[in-house]
Amino acid sequence: MLKSSRFMAGVAMMFAAAVASVPSSADDKPLATVNGQAVGEQELSVLMGSLAQQLAQVPEGARKRAALDRLIDMRILSAEAARQGLDKAPEFALRLDQIRQQLLITQFIKDKIEATVTDDLLKARYDKESVNFTPPEELRARHVLLKTKEEAVAVIKDLDGGADFAKVATEKSQDPGSAKEGGDLGYFTAGDMVAAFEEAAQKLKIGEYTKEPVQTQFGFHVIKLEDRRKQKVPEFDQVKDQLRQTVIGEKFAEVLQALKKDAKVEINEDALKPPAK
Repeated sequence: MLKSSRFMAGVAMMFAAAVASVPSSADDKPLATVNGQAVGEQELSVLMGSLAQQLAQVPEGARKRAALDRLIDMRILSAEAARQGLDKAPEFALRLDQIRQQLLITQFIKDKIEATVTDDLLKARYDKESVNFTPPEELRARHVLLKTKEEAVAVIKDLDGGADFAKVATEKSQDPGSAKEGGDLGYFTAGDMVAAFEEAAQKLKIGEYTKEPVQTQFGFHVIKLEDRRKQKVPEFDQVKDQLRQTVIGEKFAEVLQALKKDAKVEINEDALKPPAK
């Protein structure tokens, strides 16, 4: 029913990491049976959550059936693998235990850490940090990009003679993206442009242009500074999701450190040393 290679790649990953199927409970709505074993709504829901990214590529109305098809495939393949005794291999038991641990950690983070990160907590954190936030400076510049230094020097002479910067950029710049905008690059902050370009732009006053060509790996630039301003402090709703992940990460690190302090860990350092040559 579904032949998307990206979806199938995701399914293959699911097969590789799948824990042995758990029979549906008696109160679980049956959707199908595989060799007499029921496939229930709850089991399908769990799989759809695991395959959310892959299923996003499927039309919404077909997602449930596509996931059910994959679940049936998993049942058939895992049953055959078990029939051949592949689940008895020591490596399989180790990998299964590692998957179990990963799932427990995921559930622990969801129930014990994410659940404590409320919107009120995030708003309080935002209010505290926004007071001390120093907005970075933004520059707005235009440029004319030329292939040679001689061409750039000629453009500077034209500008010195009163030529309009935007018109010159439109006619002569080798940067097709900004040329149609009169060389306008919009606002940018530190790190957005290559170092030589940023350094030259920072030295300009508003309305000034560089009197010497600025060389980068892209060619030779003539730069005009249009504006300077402080970046606005983002609204809470703009950064809430990012802030949530930051706080979750911090809380996780705190919990892990506390647990490690109470845990008794002994490491055989000798066993970790590379073999002597």
